[in-house]
This record gives sequence, C-alpha cells and structure tokens, in this order.
Amino acid sequence: MGLEEKLPSGVLLSTVEGLAGYARKGSLWPATFGLACCAIEMMASGAGRYDLARFGMEVFRASPRQADLMIVAGRVSQKMAPILRQIYDQMPGPKWVLAMGACSSSGGMFNNYAIVQGVDHVVPVDIYLPGCPPRPEMLIDALMKLHDQIGDTKLGANRDREVVELERAALVAPHSSEMKGLLR
Repeated sequence: MGLEEKLPSGVLLSTVEGLAGYARKGSLWPATFGLACCAIEMMASGAGRYDLARFGMEVFRASPRQADLMIVAGRVSQKMAPILRQIYDQMPGPKWVLAMGACSSSGGMFNNYAIVQGVDHVVPVDIYLPGCPPRPEMLIDALMKLHDQIGDTKLGANRDREVVELERAALVAPHSSEMKGLLR
C-alpha cells in the first residue's frame, strides 16, 4: 500500500504553498530558552523516551540565527524580557513561538511586579501550552498542532493579507487587563 497505489496514474498535484508548508513543518529547529522547571520537561521530550527526532526537531539550537521555533519554558522576569525579545528579533523568519507552562502563558502563580504576566507582552505567541509543568506528551501534542498551523501558512501577498487581518483582529480584541478573571 505505497504512495504510488494511492495516486491515480502516478500524478501528484499540489501548490507551492502546500509544498513549502510540508517542508517547513518537517524541519523545525527549536531554540533553547528554558527559564525554570518547564525546561526540565522540555529536555525530557528530546530524550530517548519521547524522542522529538521523530518530528525533525532533534537538535535544540543554541544560536537564535539557526532556530525558527522559540519554546519559552518557564517564567519570564522583567529583566529577562528584553533579552527574550532580542533573541526573538535575531531569529530568521518565518519564526514561531510556543509559550510552555502557566508561568510563560499568564504569569502563573507569580502575580507580582517581577514576573511578566504572559510572554505575549514581549513576543507574539502562536501556541499556548498550559500546565505546571506540562508533561512531554503535552509538548509533543502542542508541536503537532503547530505543525498543522505551519502547513497552512500562506506565502507572498497572501501571507501579507493574512498578517494584516490578524493584526486588525488583535487591535479590536480586549486588553488582558480589561478581562475579568479569578484574580480580579
């Protein structure tokens, strides 16, 4: 039951966007940015038991110029926020960000002046991964969802239109300080 049996007369049709998305999602190179206890779970997901190499992510890059995925694992302090932004700016495009854990997603249990209340105040986040700390299985599931997003990414003028629409939607969304939650 090979690929040639599923294709009528051996012809495969696709678009350039589809081929580029397929190539990108199969070769994500994450940057190492572990800040707290979530980093231990992130390292465990790269070990033999969970093996991120199955998904083309076997090498965590120490240089932001070689990475296209930033996994922010743990709490981000006010002093660390400018460094996080600098590393994000040094990454080549296209680039994606995954906020791993409750602390990086929303500040977690640290509701004080020293911790950034959500890494989305510093860099744009594509996937939020809840938990304290989230298990490696949850990280792999979030990466699979990110793969689906990357596979559907537009190119060229279509991408420019998509970015404008997303920015317009973000501008009309209520600010997080206006939202009512458990702490307000």
